[in-house]
Amino acid sequence: MIRSKKLHKYYEGEVRVHALRGVDLSIDKGEMVAIMGPSGCGKTTLLNCLSGLDDISKGKVWLNGKDLNSLTDNQKTEMRALNMGFVFQFYNLLPVLTAVENVELPLLLAGKSKKAREKAEKALDLVGLDHRYDHRPSALSGGERQRVTIARAVVNEPDIIWADEPTGDLDTKTSDKIMDILCKLNGKNGHTMVLVTHEDRVADRAERVLHMESGVIKRDQVKEG
Repeated sequence: MIRSKKLHKYYEGEVRVHALRGVDLSIDKGEMVAIMGPSGCGKTTLLNCLSGLDDISKGKVWLNGKDLNSLTDNQKTEMRALNMGFVFQFYNLLPVLTAVENVELPLLLAGKSKKAREKAEKALDLVGLDHRYDHRPSALSGGERQRVTIARAVVNEPDIIWADEPTGDLDTKTSDKIMDILCKLNGKNGHTMVLVTHEDRVADRAERVLHMESGVIKRDQVKEG
């Protein structure tokens, strides 16, 4: 499903930053994997390179057997639109659109307008927001906004969901509810899920934890049971 070999990422500037230093990993279909580590260790960079959001500097990344290096920018954009969902810490919802309009947007952009509204409503139902279809983000709580983001991520029935600090802006109770939803999507619907977090309580919900330090994976912890 997801594989990298000797993955490197450099950021060029006044000082060259070597953000990823030869990362090798393999994530199977249906796994829920958390990436942990101190600030600046390369967690988000790894997620962005694996998903094709960032170009890699050296090495290889394969998604569903496809070599990202062999794809054009347009092909990578199409792959993300059709096969991936993204959940970010700060929601990235369009303030002028209602919840259901935000959720159906990926379908419209992917040219899947047929039954887009119906699918968006079902996705909101899935995260418990059947009573918030017509509310704009400003009228929703932080937890509700994140649930809209999750609904938007899954509306296209993607193979992979990438989540970058999905609970980082939420209180503990709301964070637990969000993780309940993500775990349900992984367990019941079989979405492969890769999430970046600095919170132990969030990583504990994953079946596998990659511990990063200074651009490398120091420990690959698979949980028993």
